[in-house]
Amino acid sequence: MSPRFLPAALVGAVLAATALAGCGTSSSTSSSSTGSAGAQVIPVAASTDAWGSILSSLGGSHVKATSIISNPDTDPHAYEPTPADGRTIAGAKLFVENGIGYDSWAAKSLSANPNPDRQVVEVGSVTGTPDDGNPHQWYSPASVDKVADAITAALKKLDPSSASYFDAQRADFDSKTLADYHATINEIKAKYAGTPVGASESIFAPMATALGLNLVTPPSFLKAISEGTDPSAADLATINAQIKDKQIKVYVFNSQNSTPDVSAQVDAAKAAGIPVSAVTETLSPKGASFQDWQTTQLKSLEAALGQATGK
Repeated sequence: MSPRFLPAALVGAVLAATALAGCGTSSSTSSSSTGSAGAQVIPVAASTDAWGSILSSLGGSHVKATSIISNPDTDPHAYEPTPADGRTIAGAKLFVENGIGYDSWAAKSLSANPNPDRQVVEVGSVTGTPDDGNPHQWYSPASVDKVADAITAALKKLDPSSASYFDAQRADFDSKTLADYHATINEIKAKYAGTPVGASESIFAPMATALGLNLVTPPSFLKAISEGTDPSAADLATINAQIKDKQIKVYVFNSQNSTPDVSAQVDAAKAAGIPVSAVTETLSPKGASFQDWQTTQLKSLEAALGQATGK
């Protein structure tokens, strides 16, 4: 989803703030001044808490992680960075930006305060997603793995003496931290692959693919809602028919990006007896971990699929 263009004065204030030293206050994982065995604690940050939580897990006690967008009530489409956000980015030794048109304000802040020693992980580049592709790569398990590898490599460059620690954190992230997440994905795919579902926008598309679900909502509608443009009358007619004729088993709704058209579809699905399963763009509830947030949503979806199919 492409954030709306920011007022010129605000962009200027944010970019100017990157020249100042300091630490942001959006959402952080606190650490002492030294990590385990006296290792340095590295200030790191991410544009959104989906990546920030992963960054914190991989860095462990050797990082202090801050996420710029971290409020579940925030509409990422309309996010406007603050001077404090600029200071957070300026002080980060490692910054994870999403790219793919999602957080262009972050790239501007990085450009305003170039630092050859700063490591930057740009999700679009790491995952090979084109500029006009789906920006919601934290909903792709394969992309999560690629970004986790890139973050670990960046942390090892910043602190080579702690390379073995970061390798261990990466291994634990897969085998322990994401164990329930991966197990739930595998369960859903094994039981419900091929099941037709609908969605309110493109945020769910990467996970639908990973789950083997048949997302039948027109891609042009998913993209229009994600980018804040008006969907076509033809797409709306197609979706209305899919709901009325119960061609979909579950409707997946991004509760942080509702439009009148989407609200009407949610109401119609409920009236037709089609279960509605909600997802969000940021961690919910606030302060939840990536794995708990995603697994909770997946289990809710699994329950909705079970209700709809009787499996």
